[in-house]
Amino acid sequence: MRTDGYAAIEDYAVIGDGRTMALVARDGAIDWLCLPNLDSPSAFAAVLDADRGGSFTLQPAIPFQATRRYLPRTNVLETTFTTNQGAVRVVDALTLPNDRLDPMRELVRSVEGLSGAVPMRWRCAPRFNYGREVPRCEWRHGVPVAVWGGEAVAVVSWDAGTAAWRDSGAEATFEIAAGGRALLALASAYGEPLFLPGRGAVLTRLAHTIDFWQSWSRAHDYDGPWADLVLRSALALKLMIFASSGASVAAPTTSLPEEIGGERNWDYRFCWIRDSNFLIDALLQLGCHEEARSLFWWFMQATALTAPKLHVLYRLDGATGTAEREIDLSGYRRSTPVRVGNGAVDQIQLDIYGALFETAWLYSEGHHALDGDTGALLARIADHVCTIWREPDSGIWEVRNGPFHFTHSKVMCWVALDRAVRLAARGELPRHRADAWRREVDAIRAFVEDRCWSDALHSYTRTAGSADVDASLLMLSLVEYADPRSDRIRGTIDAVARLLRHDDVVYRYHADDGVPGGEGCFLNCSFWLVSALARCGRVEEADALMARLAARANDVGLYSEEIDPASGAFLGNFPQALVHLALIDAAMAIQAGGAP
Repeated sequence: MRTDGYAAIEDYAVIGDGRTMALVARDGAIDWLCLPNLDSPSAFAAVLDADRGGSFTLQPAIPFQATRRYLPRTNVLETTFTTNQGAVRVVDALTLPNDRLDPMRELVRSVEGLSGAVPMRWRCAPRFNYGREVPRCEWRHGVPVAVWGGEAVAVVSWDAGTAAWRDSGAEATFEIAAGGRALLALASAYGEPLFLPGRGAVLTRLAHTIDFWQSWSRAHDYDGPWADLVLRSALALKLMIFASSGASVAAPTTSLPEEIGGERNWDYRFCWIRDSNFLIDALLQLGCHEEARSLFWWFMQATALTAPKLHVLYRLDGATGTAEREIDLSGYRRSTPVRVGNGAVDQIQLDIYGALFETAWLYSEGHHALDGDTGALLARIADHVCTIWREPDSGIWEVRNGPFHFTHSKVMCWVALDRAVRLAARGELPRHRADAWRREVDAIRAFVEDRCWSDALHSYTRTAGSADVDASLLMLSLVEYADPRSDRIRGTIDAVARLLRHDDVVYRYHADDGVPGGEGCFLNCSFWLVSALARCGRVEEADALMARLAARANDVGLYSEEIDPASGAFLGNFPQALVHLALIDAAMAIQAGGAP
């Protein structure tokens, strides 16, 4: 089930509590968990270094097979281990407090005997600060506690064997018979007293957590096509919203490789403006108004700090300091470097201005009129777009050999000013600036139609004057740049499919981007193709492609950033918010097109 100690990326599921997330492998190992928050240093990072990263394993002590699912309409994971001596069910959750947001993060692992009598083992070996710190091992009231600096992790257990310290990890063995139940709770503290929970309280929080997720799912029902995948995507996205601020991460992981053994390994535990745009759209369509409102106002507060210039990405607390550095870990299956922070923060990416204004437009369309201060701020940013749209940039894909005049970036500048004009017409932005914005809207369109179109390809091009395409061009119809059934949009869809599609998945581009090595097909681009096909009237074709992409999900309905088109193996950070957002949009585009 593992290669050189590493589980396949698709063999992971995730659990979370709105503040942090854990990756749980099919074999019962928790190989990634940052504490106390999503963007904190890791306590378990075996997914990035099987020897030194640290993990929390729980599995049968004899050979087994594993099947799993999420408990219906929840983010609580259930794994069933089957052995030749019997079967065991393990339920994993990061629990939610009953009536308040406790500082403690609590990971619960409940073990239930289904048949026979199965020998079990567990081992908790945290390695703090991205695997670089071996903890001090202590006992408190008979409970093993791992301590480093101001951090502490304890494993409280009931009927799960007698714990012992071995090689800086707490471990035990026990047997679970049919009808028996054991319980483990990992309690953590960061700069505050460590609380050791009681069994009854743990079980109550676990039950409450299940109830919370089921109630949340009922309140955000979607009854259109691909409803199961849409709900699973919504649940995954909910986990990636940082409850303390309302911001969202692009993914809860760092440095899972786009190519095994390669160096395209990036930290995605930040909030990107464009991802927030897609997320607010999805949240509003799914009726998640509370989450959309929180994210929008976080979004506006963060961008106000740097306006009229926008940063590409922000930390979850709204700050911008995200210097990229390398960490001394061996990397997933020897894929180095392992990076913390993201150098894209220093790039110029003009498309983010369109994402900001599209977000404001969508939020306003959702019957939330913008106040005067917000309108004045957006007007300043619109004026700034008028002066910068002619500049080259690094684009949506954050190339490191630019800048270039990316077609997608120009179109998104058009979106920024088009939405500014619309908002001004409603009185939510100053009307006296609308004429100036409208002139630049026309100038951008003239640039795109003249310099970013190829008669030979019968398609818009990746950059002005180039002879290749880019999957981001599929977004032109989504942002209403052109009629989705127009000849030019249809031609662009066909060119992207002809030049970038491999079976049912799509590459971003085939051009040099300044980073050595290759990559897989980007799954969000594949779902963008579904959306584009549905919007241009080819709904049956879109639905058929959606079915093939649905089959690419892992066994619990999650997707990574990329996929190896030949083997189907997942690549890149996992799970990837943009992929699940593109999936939701694709399903809704099919629904709007009238597919069954």
